[in-house]
Amino acid sequence: MSKVFKRRIVREKVLQILYAYNMNKESLEAITGFMLSDVEDRADREFANELVNKVLIYKDELDKEIKKRVNNWELNRIALIDKLLLRMGICELLYFPDIPPKVSINEAIEIAKMYSTAGSGKFINGILDAILSDLKDTGILNKSGRGLIEESPAKQSRQREE
Repeated sequence: MSKVFKRRIVREKVLQILYAYNMNKESLEAITGFMLSDVEDRADREFANELVNKVLIYKDELDKEIKKRVNNWELNRIALIDKLLLRMGICELLYFPDIPPKVSINEAIEIAKMYSTAGSGKFINGILDAILSDLKDTGILNKSGRGLIEESPAKQSRQREE
């Protein structure tokens, strides 16, 4: 199984963990342990745990980012699955410097297509693209390494000339 496909499954499990925790407020440790019991790769389990924890720790900050982009729309009117996927995507953009922004956005869209409404993919894409654009414009985007940040064609051609 490819690494990309495995990470999609891990992200789906993170969504399920966050959903169950949001609905029940039961032991996060028990929910996480149960949901990740069949994830054999240690790095995948660590990624899942880190994503769950950061989404919960930075929930208010992540929700502020969502609120900025949904004019005249109350946060509680957004479908829970969409809200969780947005939090996950924003969290990856902000706090996972080794994951390319396009991967985070694409994964959120693809998972939304499977677990949410017909229009959720477009909705999530629009919000995450706006956030990514703002992060780039303000210089907050903390991504480094090949494939993690996009460079303008002019900058790429200058680099080739050097």
